[in-house]
Amino acid sequence: MQFLDMLDFQVMNPQLLLRFFINLFFATLLIRGIYYTHYKRSDLFLTFFSFNSIIFFVAYMLNKVELSTGAAFGLFAVFSILRYRTEGISAKDMTYLFLSIAIGLLTAVSIGNYLEIALICMLILVITFLLESNFLIHKESSKVIHYDDIKLVHENENAALLEDLKKRTGLNIKRLIINEIDFLKDCCTITIYFTEK
Repeated sequence: MQFLDMLDFQVMNPQLLLRFFINLFFATLLIRGIYYTHYKRSDLFLTFFSFNSIIFFVAYMLNKVELSTGAAFGLFAVFSILRYRTEGISAKDMTYLFLSIAIGLLTAVSIGNYLEIALICMLILVITFLLESNFLIHKESSKVIHYDDIKLVHENENAALLEDLKKRTGLNIKRLIINEIDFLKDCCTITIYFTEK
């Protein structure tokens, strides 16, 4: 009975609810506001929000007991490197997963007041937004394509190859790397690097 009373107190604790609301607010801004706006993917929403919430509650409850700094970082590292084995997650998706975990951890265990917690989370979002936008630098994306005009895959024809790829793809290609050449099939694979307009 005493355990149930303590559990009820923890669940209804105003500090817990307020911290979780702050966490959920900034996690939503990160995932729905920045990630979805740039990548138009909603299939990882469950992953991002679940990891964020799990880290928040685990860290909040562990913060009630004595926990060394090394143990806390170890726990953070274990959760941050988890990934699904059935499907590869790209480096950018892993970065957003790491950011959602970091927000959950910060809002759960930070000893500052609520304004400081909100300012730190807002700073993380502002930095992420600036790095995702073209305000600081033009983002460079890459694609691997199969190319069939083997005549242009020659060191002296690099400029002509670049122009042909720009005309065919309509992309603002800055540079390219020839990965493989198959003389039997008269084709090759090329990685193109382009900036988004």
